[in-house]
Amino acid sequence: MNDAEIKQMCLQLTETSKAAYLTTIDAEGYPHTTAMLNLRNSETWPKLVPLFSENQEEYKVIFTTNTSSRKVQHIRANPKVSVYYCNPDDWKGFMVNGDIEIVSDPELKRSLWHDGWENYYPMGFDDPDHTVLRLIPKLGKGWTGSNTFDFSLGD
Repeated sequence: MNDAEIKQMCLQLTETSKAAYLTTIDAEGYPHTTAMLNLRNSETWPKLVPLFSENQEEYKVIFTTNTSSRKVQHIRANPKVSVYYCNPDDWKGFMVNGDIEIVSDPELKRSLWHDGWENYYPMGFDDPDHTVLRLIPKLGKGWTGSNTFDFSLGD
């Protein structure tokens, strides 16, 4: 595969993987991996396709989570994370890493909101326990079949 094909495969993985796996670093310096809702999955979250369709090559990653979660505590102490997408049935995987930030933009929170999320955030999109995270990607790495690859993203 050439670089353009690899990058296209990675974009497809971000749009089709059922989950995204976020790895943060805990207070003892160990990795902590959590399965997250993959908001880029166009089948599960069709309303969000326009949010991610602009500037796809930036590999924009956005999550919602509880402010009170361990991962938010980890991110406040160390914003370096990785996010992993995969389709093991097709022998493909892609990891993007970089710094993740806590986003306080109420319009972004509102645009991400879906019915049913009241189960997690009873006060709605502006619940104090509703946090939005945005990854600023730096490096992509992955595999397809028995081949591995990596490429720079962002600065």
